[in-house]
Amino acid sequence: MVAEEKGLGFFEKYLTLWVGMCIVVGLLIGRFFPEFTAIFRDIEYAGVEIPIAIMLFLMIYPIMVQIDFKRIIEAGKSVKPISLTLFLNWAVKPFSMALIAWLFFRVIYGAWIPYDLAGEFMGGMILLGVAPCTAMVLVWGYLSRGNMGHTLVMVAINSLTMVVFYAPLAIFLLGVPDIFVPWRRVAFGVALYVGLPLLAGYVTRKILLNKKGKRWFDSFTENLHYASIAALLLTIIVIISPQSQVILSNPYFVILILIPLTIQILLIFGIGYYLSKVIGLTYEDAAPSAQIAASNHFEVAIAMSITLFGAGSGATLAAVTGMLIEVPLMLILVKICLKTKHWFPEKETGIGLVD
Repeated sequence: MVAEEKGLGFFEKYLTLWVGMCIVVGLLIGRFFPEFTAIFRDIEYAGVEIPIAIMLFLMIYPIMVQIDFKRIIEAGKSVKPISLTLFLNWAVKPFSMALIAWLFFRVIYGAWIPYDLAGEFMGGMILLGVAPCTAMVLVWGYLSRGNMGHTLVMVAINSLTMVVFYAPLAIFLLGVPDIFVPWRRVAFGVALYVGLPLLAGYVTRKILLNKKGKRWFDSFTENLHYASIAALLLTIIVIISPQSQVILSNPYFVILILIPLTIQILLIFGIGYYLSKVIGLTYEDAAPSAQIAASNHFEVAIAMSITLFGAGSGATLAAVTGMLIEVPLMLILVKICLKTKHWFPEKETGIGLVD
């Protein structure tokens, strides 16, 4: 029985709980063992922390092994889901993020937060809104039994379009004179997070199917699935712990930032999921389309916040808070997707995980 035919096991069923526990562990490690987190910052190349890259590789490689790579070509020919995702990523999400940030930090919170600090919070949220996710969405698509061919194609397109649209949109929405696109960071990160596990998955899949057969391969990938989940949990600890001082030093502001960020993620997911149904997408394309739109490339957003505003700024705190909320919230949206599969027409040919 292939993965999509199975229900959620105990580990997956309570994955949100395990993620919450890992966030707490990451915060505690960063608080009481700061010398440990310094290792993450010291081992880096092109702005990418190598320990995080290794964890992301271990998280994504088991997913890549299960992709039927012939379906990637088919997914690239699907105009509607690709057009919808591009529309949401670049014509809707950046502007809705800017609007929600303005509404909360200039209107709703206006009397509680100093004007300049509120502006920094808005800046961090905007930097999140103009940075579409290029790695973690592979996990959300996989967990929701989505079309991994489509998800992978959109990850590639997101990476390319970010180089083109990131700076102009950030400059326009932030009102700053110039922004340098961290193209080396984006390119190197995509190569490590996506390209390398994609190549390794393709080679592994081809060799195992030829030498061991499909039945053995299915058993192998079923067990490998848990390695991906375990790597996700370790990745959370590795990502959270270096940012723990920023988070724990500003708990009041973190809570205030969490509210508009949560509304933004839910809003964009809802728009994407609804439009997917309107244009007649199958569930397997609808779920990752909405998830890709709702997710953010928080690594780039954090790096740009530090570059433009400083490590101790409100913008950096907002970007880090986006990282804090996105994983547990996206896991909740994965569960919503799985519960609402019947809203969409069925796909006759499967979801593109395995042959």
